[in-house]
Amino acid sequence: MAQGNFVAYYRVSTARQGRSGLGLEAQRRAVTDFLDGGSWELLAEFVEVESGKADDRPQLEQALATCELSGATLVVAKLDRLSRNLAFLAKLQDSGARFVAADMPEANELTIHIMAAVAQAERKAISTRTREALAAAKARGVRLGGNRGNLDDLRKGPAISADVRGRHAAERALKVRRRIDAITAETNAKSLRQIAAALNARGITAPRGGKWHAAQVKAVLERPARP
Repeated sequence: MAQGNFVAYYRVSTARQGRSGLGLEAQRRAVTDFLDGGSWELLAEFVEVESGKADDRPQLEQALATCELSGATLVVAKLDRLSRNLAFLAKLQDSGARFVAADMPEANELTIHIMAAVAQAERKAISTRTREALAAAKARGVRLGGNRGNLDDLRKGPAISADVRGRHAAERALKVRRRIDAITAETNAKSLRQIAAALNARGITAPRGGKWHAAQVKAVLERPARP
């Protein structure tokens, strides 16, 4: 029985399917049937219309961002189509989002890690072949690279770590800003307090967890874009 908050992600292969609902309605029905009977809430639905070969997944990125901001679980109708798409696997693995497939409920984050590991094994094989080629070039007298691993590099560690944390905070703030823009476009929420209430209603958590307040919304809106 499903429990908690969910964000649904559907994929159709052509614009015609997206307009007609062909395939889309079946996916929605599969997700609804999977969730039916538990204590759950579907926070949002995202529909991707793409060719199957495209690596650009803007709707998937929005779905994963919503999961990250709300702590919800991503749910898809069918794993078999998505599991063959490396772009989907990479984005899902990198996001760290909880995940479930209606047609294969036993599949979870571990399943995705295994699927991604297969692709990673091939990448490692390519990397090994590259290192062997570089070693062979070095043996022929070709000079490779420059000085590495010096003290200056070690001293950069804390600064790099702080920069990474700053980038993560900026990325999350940008995702929240996009949700705020969508809220103001779709609703009558205009004041900081109304926007905070709308974020809370959608299950999106504040930067340090908990509920949003007007001051936190103001901080996000006034935060400069990070390059």
